[in-house]
Amino acid sequence: MSSSLDKLKELTTIVADTGDFSQLEKFKPQDSTTNPSLILAASGMKEYEHLVTDAIEYGKANGGTKAEKVEKALDKVAVNFGIEILKIIPGRVSTEIDARLSYDTDATVKKAKEILALYKDAGIDKDRILLKIASTWEGLQACRILEQEDIHVNMTLMFSITQAMVAAEAKATLISPFVGRITDFWKAKKGVDGFKASEDPGVQSVNSIYNYYKAHGYETVVMGASFRNKEQVLELAGCDLLTVSPGLLSEIQESDQEVPQKLDAANAKTDTAKTVLSESEYRWRMCNDECAHFKLAEGIRKFAADLEKLQKQFEDKME
Repeated sequence: MSSSLDKLKELTTIVADTGDFSQLEKFKPQDSTTNPSLILAASGMKEYEHLVTDAIEYGKANGGTKAEKVEKALDKVAVNFGIEILKIIPGRVSTEIDARLSYDTDATVKKAKEILALYKDAGIDKDRILLKIASTWEGLQACRILEQEDIHVNMTLMFSITQAMVAAEAKATLISPFVGRITDFWKAKKGVDGFKASEDPGVQSVNSIYNYYKAHGYETVVMGASFRNKEQVLELAGCDLLTVSPGLLSEIQESDQEVPQKLDAANAKTDTAKTVLSESEYRWRMCNDECAHFKLAEGIRKFAADLEKLQKQFEDKME
């Protein structure tokens, strides 16, 4: 009997949200996503120590000042994990751009090209790389610039259709609208323990973005992200891609329940007209979206904090 994961894979491309390669061989996803939090966790594991050591040595050899050495080592460790992941999966890996650059378009573009150059030096085709950028206004403009140069971007930390509208017009290759963090916000706000999957605000957000994109013919693909339970994942069956943690992939694999298609591009419908937002319109809409406004900033802070923990470890190793 086929598992629920097998059934889900018939409707949706499954992506593994992990930096732990052993999980990739178990679930056989098409793509994989990483972020500073995942790399921080994986870099502390004995079996990946060599990737960290290689990055430190690269930083020492290619940086001038200590700060430059650490920066280059941080870039290299993210790429090292990406390279190893690409040996296992058939598709693409998403590598995060330094979250501390989220409000600087030029610095984000520069860093994206530096990361891509490291992959190129390792013989990796740029079509197998997605560069993850936070969905601030500045990040979305960096996406526009990079996509014009045929560099593929994954717009992440997305919590609203406002961000999705700008990403579509920027011609992002892919977006990662978050589910679980929206759920967290509204659980706390409403003082409830949870939501039925079909009524979950995070699920509804991805649903509305998906239907808006498909109804208006945008080519940007939608990858639901940040799940808290398997019911949220299954409620989005049919989405272009879903990036799921190994723990939830295990739960879905161990289940044999039916997986009906919930999202269907051929039958997409939206009441929202095609909308092109100016910077001031984007900022005003985000200001009025309490959840998106708060969660975007919080997400950037969390990724930056984990990157800084990794940075401190690397600084100590540079002594």
